[in-house]
Amino acid sequence: MKKIILFFAGLSFLTSCKNTAENKETQEGNLIVSTENGKIEGFLNEDQSVRKYFGVPFAQPPVGDLRWKAPQDAKNWSDTLATKEFKNKPVQANVFRDMKSRSNGMSEDCLYLNVWTPMETSEEKLPVLVYFYGGGFVAGDASEPRYDGETMAKKGMVVVTVNYRLNIFGFMAHPELSEEAPYNASGNYGLLDQQKSLEWVQANIAAFGGDPKKVTIAGESAGSISVSAQMASPLSKDLINGAIGESGASIYPTLAPVSLEEAEKTGIDFAEQIGAKSLANLRAMSTDSIFMLYQNAGRFGFPTVIDNYFLPKSLPEIFEAKEQAQVPLLVGWNSAEIPGMGVMQGLENTPENFIKKVKEIYPEDHEEVLKLYPHNTSEEVKYSATKLASDRFIVYSTWKWFDLHRKNSDAPVYRYLYSKLRPELKDQSKQPGLAGGTQEKDENTPEAPKAVGAPHAAEIEYFMGNLDRIEDYAWTEEDYKVSETIQKYLANFVKTGNPNTESLPEWPKAEANDQTPPVMILDTESKAENSEDDKRFLFLDKDYTK
Repeated sequence: MKKIILFFAGLSFLTSCKNTAENKETQEGNLIVSTENGKIEGFLNEDQSVRKYFGVPFAQPPVGDLRWKAPQDAKNWSDTLATKEFKNKPVQANVFRDMKSRSNGMSEDCLYLNVWTPMETSEEKLPVLVYFYGGGFVAGDASEPRYDGETMAKKGMVVVTVNYRLNIFGFMAHPELSEEAPYNASGNYGLLDQQKSLEWVQANIAAFGGDPKKVTIAGESAGSISVSAQMASPLSKDLINGAIGESGASIYPTLAPVSLEEAEKTGIDFAEQIGAKSLANLRAMSTDSIFMLYQNAGRFGFPTVIDNYFLPKSLPEIFEAKEQAQVPLLVGWNSAEIPGMGVMQGLENTPENFIKKVKEIYPEDHEEVLKLYPHNTSEEVKYSATKLASDRFIVYSTWKWFDLHRKNSDAPVYRYLYSKLRPELKDQSKQPGLAGGTQEKDENTPEAPKAVGAPHAAEIEYFMGNLDRIEDYAWTEEDYKVSETIQKYLANFVKTGNPNTESLPEWPKAEANDQTPPVMILDTESKAENSEDDKRFLFLDKDYTK
């Protein structure tokens, strides 16, 4: 009897080992995905609920003769490619000292994307969220912790973050470049990189469990500007099914595209400034050499271009002609995008000083502006200066995008105002930076004013569910609650084109004929209001389109 018991115990052990080995083999097999270019192998997150694929090539490296060319199809590979580490970030200076990267290096060879997808697969394909980073088209990196896609993937979607070329490598136009291009234009290479990534998603995302017919693009700041441009581009508009914009649109005065002629002249002027006599001279330079010359020239990037290829017209013209992607849009901005010093320029927040600055900026219309921005007390001036500076910086252009789409599309449009104040910093030797992160204080760092609202980029980690990856702030239960609410709204929107669900406060869509269209206030207690702020934006609209 004892021998029989030992026999069955041994059999049970061997069966257990076999099952464990089979489970491991199955698990490892599930981590290998066949893309159009070859097989890749990813890895699992800590609780084994999400598969991750980092550094997946979606185009050929834009180096050598491919510098300043539209992205080319990635070449095939034969062996299984390990995609377990972030690849190079695009070449950039440390413009925003508060950006944090997880990339292994920096190079012109930067056209890689990252994918997060739930481990549990089903027959029903999942919606897809593609996120473009911000950074003024001069900086940024898809590996930043605040953009991490793991938490949103757990909400039942496939998440993709994308690298795209920046600054001189991503946006310089030049007549010689236009002449050699089959589409007779130049510039916009960073936007074309994004467009190429959307083609990759269409061709490959089903292999990760994603539905190529349910692709929502999103981004913040320059990433949001990119989303608006992709919506407008004839090359991209049929590749997407929804859009999310966080603070920014490619509309004057916010990094709006210029004519090809103007962009080419800027390229000629730069080439002459650095002593490059031809395109061959420029391409022959090393990455370090040309980037050093670019920095020494004191340029802050190069403009996007109305090139009659990626962008045939300005965004207002495209939207007014109803030629944009006719997809649901969720768009908004933060309550204090930049400090009031952008208007006050060092003056105290007194009514007299505010009136003085408004008269300087709007000599003919100052009376109307002063009615729109209350300024009877220093406290009112503090808030009104912040609103006016923020409106002129990035809020108006985002509003214009919202206004154009709701009036020129039958697709639903939802607007938000993000107002959650961040908690205190854990380390008081640091202070908030311009890009949403933190930086060390030094003698050259001006003291940041006390926040009167949510500054530019403060929402990203709340939206993407990455508070725990941003260790600088003393997050509270309230912060996590706000983040969870916003994630639910966004997940619903990605899945259905509508952020609403019974468990959340109703988020009404904006109708074309609304005089005071609704706005969802995203804060400790989120609620919808009819916005009176549009009176400010209507004035700015009149001023900017004179």
